[in-house]
Amino acid sequence: MAEALVRQSLVAQALEDLAPFPGRAALTWRIALLCSIVAATAMLYQIPEAAISCYLIIFLMKPDAVQNIGTAIGLIVLVVIVVACMVPLINATVESPLLRMLAIALVSFVFLFLGAASQLGEIGGVIGLIFAFLLTLVNMAPLGDVVTFGLRYAAYLAIMPMALMVVFNLVLGLSPVSLLRETLRIRLAASAEALASGAPGDDEHLAELLRADNTALEKQAGFVKVLSLVNRTAAGQIACDVRASYRLMLAISALPRDIATQRRDALVEGINRSLAALDAGEMPPRVEASEAPASPVEAEAWKALDMLAGGPEGEIIAAPKQAFFAADALSNPDYQRFALKTTAAAMICYVIYAGINWQGIHTAMITCYVAALGTTGETVHKLGLRILGCLIGAVLGVAAILFVIPQMESIGALMVLIFAGVLVGAWVSTGPERISYGGVQIALAFLLTVLQGFGPSTDLAAAWDRIVGILLGNLVVYLIFTRIWPVPVESAVRRRIKTAIAGLARLAALAPERRTAAVADAALIMNEAGQIEESMELAPFEPRSVRAAPAIEASLIAAGDEIADLVREIYFSRDALSDIADRLNVLVARTDGGAAGDAGGDAGELALLHRRIDRLQNAVIG
Repeated sequence: MAEALVRQSLVAQALEDLAPFPGRAALTWRIALLCSIVAATAMLYQIPEAAISCYLIIFLMKPDAVQNIGTAIGLIVLVVIVVACMVPLINATVESPLLRMLAIALVSFVFLFLGAASQLGEIGGVIGLIFAFLLTLVNMAPLGDVVTFGLRYAAYLAIMPMALMVVFNLVLGLSPVSLLRETLRIRLAASAEALASGAPGDDEHLAELLRADNTALEKQAGFVKVLSLVNRTAAGQIACDVRASYRLMLAISALPRDIATQRRDALVEGINRSLAALDAGEMPPRVEASEAPASPVEAEAWKALDMLAGGPEGEIIAAPKQAFFAADALSNPDYQRFALKTTAAAMICYVIYAGINWQGIHTAMITCYVAALGTTGETVHKLGLRILGCLIGAVLGVAAILFVIPQMESIGALMVLIFAGVLVGAWVSTGPERISYGGVQIALAFLLTVLQGFGPSTDLAAAWDRIVGILLGNLVVYLIFTRIWPVPVESAVRRRIKTAIAGLARLAALAPERRTAAVADAALIMNEAGQIEESMELAPFEPRSVRAAPAIEASLIAAGDEIADLVREIYFSRDALSDIADRLNVLVARTDGGAAGDAGGDAGELALLHRRIDRLQNAVIG
């Protein structure tokens, strides 16, 4: 019975994750179309490894056209700089396989480490993949033409698809202005629905929106202003709308169940009027409460609606800026270990297929860079998604080879096939993170199977080789990441808890009248709470030797819930909370050590906050 319920739950979750949502179809067909253009360009100009070029599109393409253009230009510049720096390395290793292997390991380690320990992120892994794979092909270069060969292949693998991504987004990209307006509409609608339900604090959709990344939206608003996509006044209002809509959602989620019906209906009406104006392309009307708000939370909701209508915002307190390198970049061994493990997996795969002279399974090396993730739970979870995605993509690719490609006579027909196949993978990859990696693998496996040579091909042997390579790469990554320096989900969650508590301390230290201006900090803390919950969902995928005890897992989940509740309590408090800030700062210092101290709960009107901190402290350090 229990197993049946679990299966039903998994099926229901999968159907929910595959369901359409605003913007999903628009991004999906754009990814598929751009991949078909990249593949056609590769076929026409006889550019090898077109599947890797398409993979970069699938992996890096986001809804925002400006972000895509910036990412593409940044990657092109980085590739050019790194290629220039690698010219001596390529020359030095052309005649020595041993030196070449050492160079591959060095390049891979450096860029994987930079990606893990800095804001470079996924781009570091992409550059590591491109140049490690490029160095494996140096022995194919004509004598005396090694440098030109290396530069040409770098352009093939990265610069060509990125250049096409720039042009594509200039012509067919989604404007950040329209994306931000759609986000604002979604936030208003969710706030009205949650409030009308009578239990806004329990509304799952509103909670999900509150835990989303508000910082990314603020960056989008910044792009709108910097690039003058609208006039200065409108750009300022768009940035204000991002903060105001978040303040509104936070206030609605903090309203009590027993709010008077008349007050609740007035707020719902005010939100719906703003939403109707937004749908009509007009400025929301100024709205005021018919009677004085009964609480600071209700007052904040009306204040947010007024801001959306062009009312004064007042002071803005920004969250601390993140440095390019993580504060513990050199002291935390996890970054170096991640780079070493991924590099080791890639090198093992390279030695295997080079040693047995089976070049067809070179996809094993590529897979290592695609499949490796920070924690063991993440890696195993994504491993399952990737294997399933590989099998689905392979079935699609083999079916295309057997039944579709034999009927083709032109590259145009191949473009249509690529569009259809990538469309399936892109739909999955644009969904929640629970399934997105599976979508990337569906598309990659399909592309690796179908794109052989420089035109339609029915060679099943090559398709089989590439599938074997993908499965081999996944197996090697699994064995290394679960047996060498495994990183438990618990450690990643504790880092997020520490960051969130530090944010709570900053919020509590502010003067009461300034606290609601720190919406960026409140959003950052709520996002960390959401990441804690998502990370803990990966714990069941860890091997028993790595996984934390059930009691510890329950405590960490409880800590995330307490943090989300504390955000609301502190943000809307009109009391001086210096003692709360002091306790939170002490808790930050103790989070890593795991030693409990005196809870020190005070009596009086602040007792609730102290009790919450007591529970948070017990959940974090016992």
